[in-house]
Amino acid sequence: QVHLVESGGGLVQSGGSLTLSCTASGDFFRFSAMGWYRQAPGKQRELVAGIMVGGTTNYADSVKGRFTISRDNAKKTVYLQMNNLKPDDTAVYYCKADPGFGDFWGQGTQVTVSS
Repeated sequence: QVHLVESGGGLVQSGGSLTLSCTASGDFFRFSAMGWYRQAPGKQRELVAGIMVGGTTNYADSVKGRFTISRDNAKKTVYLQMNNLKPDDTAVYYCKADPGFGDFWGQGTQVTVSS
């Protein structure tokens, strides 16, 4: 069974930084595309950043230059380094894994940015 656990969320002031982590169980991580998504109240879930098996990354325009996604296959963990956070970044952040046989989601971690 694929299982993802996110951590690192919290409350931070505008301009601050947080690093989210998502650790996976099982042996699928190294051949999975991974992504971070977020969902703010009343809004649809949106892609924040993705990283492919080979390390290629992509970002939402709203976070380019501020957020960095990375992965450590040995630790089965994907990270999201978030700098210069803004109140609009407030949302529940979810980790997603795509190992090629379906999408799997974590439970989410709350990020709140105060102005």
